[in-house]
Amino acid sequence: MSDTPEPKRGASARDWRDTVFLPKTDFPMKAGLAAKEPAILAKWLGDDLYAQLREKRAGRERFILHDGPPYANGDIHMGHAMNKVLKDIVVRTQSLLGKDAPYVPGWDCHGLPIEWKVEEAYRAKKLNKDEVPVDQFRAECRAYAAKWVAVQREQFERLGVMGEWDNPYLTMNYASEAVIAGELLKFAETGQLYRGAKPVMWSPVEKTALAEAEVEYEDIVSTQIDVAFEIVEAPNAPELVGAYAVIWTTTPWTIPVNQALAYGPDIAYQLVELKTGVFDDLPQLEYLRGKRILLGSDLVEDFLKRLHPNVGMDWMTVWEYERGNLEDAWVRHPMHHLGGFFAKPRPMLAGDFVTTDAGTGLVHMSPDHGEDDFLLCKAHGIDPVFAVEGDGKYRADWLWLGGQGSVINPKFNAPDGPICSDLREAGALLAASADYAHSYPHSWRSKAKVIFRATPQWFIAMDKGIAAEIDAVAEGLDPNSVRAEPVEALSFLPEESAALRQAQGERSVGNGATLRQLALDAIERTRFVPEKGRNRIHAMVEGRPDWVISRQRAWGVPIALYVDKGSGDYLRDPAVNARIVAAFEAGGADAWFGADHQALLGPDYNAAAYDPQKDILDVWFDSGSTHAFTIEARYGEGTRADLYLEGSDQHRGWFQSSLLESCGTRGVAPYKAVLTHGFALDGQGRKMSKSQGNVVDPLKIIPESGADILRLWVASTDYFEDVRIGKEILAGTSDAYRKLRNSFRYLLGALDGFSDEERVEAVADMPDLERYVLHLLTELDAELKSATDAFEFNRYARALTDFCNNDLSAFFFDIRKDSLYCDAPDDPKRRAYRTVLDTLFHALVRYAAPILCFTAEEVWGTRFPEAGSVHLLEWPEVDPIWADARLAEQWAELRVLRQIVSAEIEPKRRDKEIGSSLEAKVAIGLPDDRDRPNVTHDELTELLIVSEAVIDTVAHGPVAVVHRSDYHKCGRCWRLLPEVDEDGDLCGRCTEVVGG
Repeated sequence: MSDTPEPKRGASARDWRDTVFLPKTDFPMKAGLAAKEPAILAKWLGDDLYAQLREKRAGRERFILHDGPPYANGDIHMGHAMNKVLKDIVVRTQSLLGKDAPYVPGWDCHGLPIEWKVEEAYRAKKLNKDEVPVDQFRAECRAYAAKWVAVQREQFERLGVMGEWDNPYLTMNYASEAVIAGELLKFAETGQLYRGAKPVMWSPVEKTALAEAEVEYEDIVSTQIDVAFEIVEAPNAPELVGAYAVIWTTTPWTIPVNQALAYGPDIAYQLVELKTGVFDDLPQLEYLRGKRILLGSDLVEDFLKRLHPNVGMDWMTVWEYERGNLEDAWVRHPMHHLGGFFAKPRPMLAGDFVTTDAGTGLVHMSPDHGEDDFLLCKAHGIDPVFAVEGDGKYRADWLWLGGQGSVINPKFNAPDGPICSDLREAGALLAASADYAHSYPHSWRSKAKVIFRATPQWFIAMDKGIAAEIDAVAEGLDPNSVRAEPVEALSFLPEESAALRQAQGERSVGNGATLRQLALDAIERTRFVPEKGRNRIHAMVEGRPDWVISRQRAWGVPIALYVDKGSGDYLRDPAVNARIVAAFEAGGADAWFGADHQALLGPDYNAAAYDPQKDILDVWFDSGSTHAFTIEARYGEGTRADLYLEGSDQHRGWFQSSLLESCGTRGVAPYKAVLTHGFALDGQGRKMSKSQGNVVDPLKIIPESGADILRLWVASTDYFEDVRIGKEILAGTSDAYRKLRNSFRYLLGALDGFSDEERVEAVADMPDLERYVLHLLTELDAELKSATDAFEFNRYARALTDFCNNDLSAFFFDIRKDSLYCDAPDDPKRRAYRTVLDTLFHALVRYAAPILCFTAEEVWGTRFPEAGSVHLLEWPEVDPIWADARLAEQWAELRVLRQIVSAEIEPKRRDKEIGSSLEAKVAIGLPDDRDRPNVTHDELTELLIVSEAVIDTVAHGPVAVVHRSDYHKCGRCWRLLPEVDEDGDLCGRCTEVVGG
């Protein structure tokens, strides 16, 4: 039966609608989520649902998802929404499984994101931030962060994210800052910390060092130049003296800081000279007359094209040179005439990193501005000179271009800019053009280009043997009492570290393992979802340089170290460290800036002999320490998170900083599993950008459509990859939501008045259809559990919606409407149907709750208004005896027949040959080799929702032939039956039910 029957026409017609048992519910089809959800949220907060859930799950197996901290510096965007909803779904599904799954949200409150915003306010008022007392500036940063924590907290709660919102973790809390300082001092105690002057990525705009995770790459066009360095000494090839070694670079601003040239020890070189006739045809190359030029043999032709497009290989004289004869050669700087730094000859050094991919096969070395440069020069006793200041200008006392810059300004580096002009005047600029397109690092905050710049910084060593020291500190021993030797291969820890291994997770590296080895080993022991994340972070850790942890800013946790003014070593004294941590616990990181350092040092040290460090910690060290002041502080030392979940960019960000921090202090990863998701793109797959006007704002979607629509969209995406969101996509999500809501509305209406007295207890007493649906429920249950374990919530959402739409609405509900509406209340089939509907209700409302958290609460509260929250419930009990493979196979065949018949009925309905399918009689043809369905005629007509159905044998099938039935229609149930004499009369069943 597909609708309410119409009464028989005519004066004597009886209207039987009041005898039909139609579903009754106050649950509306129109969701009105935007209006309802705030009231539901307010009830959760008023009832302290989160605390109720903690009490309910107390003592159960714990599942900890550790929240990666967003920056507290603006309204949330779609990436935030996607991330938080995914986390909430994970936590809710684990709680549904009966686990104690707390969720402690957190925020990153230090560093440039906040400081930069406060500085912008100063600049808008034409004030200089450097003239503000540091305590005042830090207080403003703290207030700014606190403001946005409050704003974002409310926005995240509105998404339906349930957690400990009244007690989140903040990196700027005093207790957090004390732990962060304590974690730094652990690195110091084990000797992993050192101060050095290595090139790091530096932002001249923000005037601070940056971590790799704070940098993004964008395509730019730079000036490329070829510069000649005159060879003044070449003991292995005297004929080179007076010739010019030519380098190629796209950073002209580094030439004023050049200290050497590098050549490839396995690269073949040629000495070339343009023939006299070239200058007659191309007088603009006159400056090259008589110059012999040294180049890599494979790059000569490219160099000639940069000189002039018409110059070819036949326009020059060539001398070949054997490999290795450039050893001990020296050149002089093009600006040697300035004297001082520039007068000293530069060595030519063998560098394995020199290639013939581009350029000239010779590379100019500036140890201030390149890692390869730094390492090669350091190996030969050449140190940085720190010519470029923090603002990107050359030092005022620098002989060439002193006080000028900024060095990353395109005009400063242009072919007609000061650098190229001076090189051209010196006769050293052989070619220059502003047309080199390439990718270049930019600060993701200021969007300005960064430079590599050598400055004194604090580093954590990646390749120092430290495992023994970590164990010693953990066991209360002096780390200096153990010997740490680098290991060639991985081996097991000694037995005395068994307790540590048991508490923190066994590792396979030996006593002398380095931080890099510990981290790589931990990666292999971690579950990655998706698995490809393992290779990504492994490659990053395997190739990363030492971790620069210092920043030259004001808002953050200070590097609380005392450096001996005489030796340059930092103080390692557990008693002093304990006093520092205690001061931070009492007054936060601010305590360091106004500290009585003599009191912190104690009577054994003279404060005048030590320099308290002024740099602050990299915020990635802060966030990398969150496991210590959140997970361990709340759940016990040695506790590790079950899951970290963030965007895929965090392989080089939070995942990695947390891994390095934990491995450097505990020897193991802080997490057991890592899940990464992609980025939210617009409907066309483009990155969202305000300038393009394609930003999809969650704060606009929620007031229009409701948070559950957004949550369903998140769950329905293949979020392991980048995902799309736009109006059309959200419209599709809304349609899927309406279908789910309609299923719940039907269940609520169909179960009106259901009680335990009506329940059919034994499954064996139920019709096959009900037993089949219970079998399908066991399959759904297994699929949802599997999807939960795999964190594949798109599979979870799809299985749930497909079951509701295909197995229930379009099949089970459709077939049993007639029984629900027209059978007697005590009819065994109707009772069995309603029993199964009750089972389905209790299962489906639980299954849906982690995703549709508001709607599930509304559904549950509609049926059980006094039963408490649906989110306190556990995973439904699905009896394994309901599984019946034989029955499922039989009904799968019946569903195929149903589809075939429906496909034949629909054209007849469109052509008005029949009305509803109840008016059809069907002849089904099956071939001899196909089993006949084991159902009665009445069961078959009920399955097909037709008046008559017969099965014949045909050569090829199955097929169905449909005609209009000649039977008359029952006035109550609308079925066309032979027992009904004329339209409007009642069939035997209906007569009995109404007592007629």
